[in-house]
Amino acid sequence: MTEIDLSADLFGQTLTSPLLNASGVHCQTKEELNDLANTSNLGAMVTKSATLQAREGNPNPRYYDLENGSINSMGLPNLGYDFYLDYVLQEQTKPTILSVAALSAADAITLLKDLQASDYQGPTELNLSCPNIVGEPQLAYDFEATDRVLSEVFSFYTKPLGVKLPPYFDLVHFDKIAAVLNKYPLTHVNTINSIGNGLWVDVDQEQVVTKAKGGFGGLGGTMVLPTALANVRALRQRLNDSIKVLGTGGVTSGADVFAHTLCGADLVSVGTQVMKEGLGIYDRLAEELKAIMAEKGYQSLADFRGKLKEL
Repeated sequence: MTEIDLSADLFGQTLTSPLLNASGVHCQTKEELNDLANTSNLGAMVTKSATLQAREGNPNPRYYDLENGSINSMGLPNLGYDFYLDYVLQEQTKPTILSVAALSAADAITLLKDLQASDYQGPTELNLSCPNIVGEPQLAYDFEATDRVLSEVFSFYTKPLGVKLPPYFDLVHFDKIAAVLNKYPLTHVNTINSIGNGLWVDVDQEQVVTKAKGGFGGLGGTMVLPTALANVRALRQRLNDSIKVLGTGGVTSGADVFAHTLCGADLVSVGTQVMKEGLGIYDRLAEELKAIMAEKGYQSLADFRGKLKEL
């Protein structure tokens, strides 16, 4: 029987698997990052989204498991940009995407100017989509502001750079964001971040389940899979071929990885299910994906990537 090939490409680096961790889950500390580096069937890793200064994040409780997913209001807790830059320069042993987040357009420019001047040559992801910063909007919902930021960024930034996007829900919005992104030499888009702002009610206690923002938080896990697949499909149809699509959201099985890939995802991230199951999930997903591919007669991801059929 022919060996099933799960290899994928990360901007010129060959990965043994298309699977990534979703930034924000088990990737904040050096110990957690090292755990990822030693996780089999995790093709590449993504750091916690780093802000200019270290952040404690929102007060606890800020994560709550739901039967069909999760709700969180983490608020970008991280050890600060300098820590993660040092890690990717000194410590990384697995292909890594450095994720950075800005609380303002000015912060984004400051971060990326520092990165441009640094020795780091690897891929960076600019998070334009955190829904859980109190008082701060998601930049990528403002198409003109996104355009202005990217225009300034690419006036000086020459290294590999992608963006992390929030979920979009209207076909016109897909058209508008793609028109902006296609103007720039982005390596990739990562879609989707969690769906903000959801709310869960503990009926027994008659109260919300997370503290910040009165209980409003980002939704993840199984319930967001249809939205994630729609965003992967819609953006893949609209973006330049040179811009890769990283699919994130709702992955709990090899079938979900298959579906993301069928919709056009080059790589697939896992978040909530890692919280529920631990890092062993990557071995399970890889085996389930291989079984599906073998049953269908596919030998590589390229055999079916982006080949979703329509009725």
